[in-house]
Amino acid sequence: MPQPVNCRYFYGDYHRGTERETCRLLESSPGNARPWKRKLCNSCPVPALLLTSNSRNLLLEVEVKKRFLSERVEVTFSVCSRHLIELEDPQFCPQCAAEETE
Repeated sequence: MPQPVNCRYFYGDYHRGTERETCRLLESSPGNARPWKRKLCNSCPVPALLLTSNSRNLLLEVEVKKRFLSERVEVTFSVCSRHLIELEDPQFCPQCAAEETE
């Protein structure tokens, strides 16, 4: 049985010989034409973003982009769902930062 990925969007079903793995974030992101593969998790920025962002209510949309000979996951859209604002940098929500300083 393969090791699960440390990401809240990774789903692995290994019950009774079924080995089904998916990325629920890629499944829910609109306009994603390329299929998910397990090796995309190795270069995915999402787990690090979820840990380093100052917003605990971060919502993301991602897409698999092809670069030369490799494919990687890139964040295309990010929102702080607490303040309902689109974030230019998914690691920083200005309103969450203002609340932390108060």
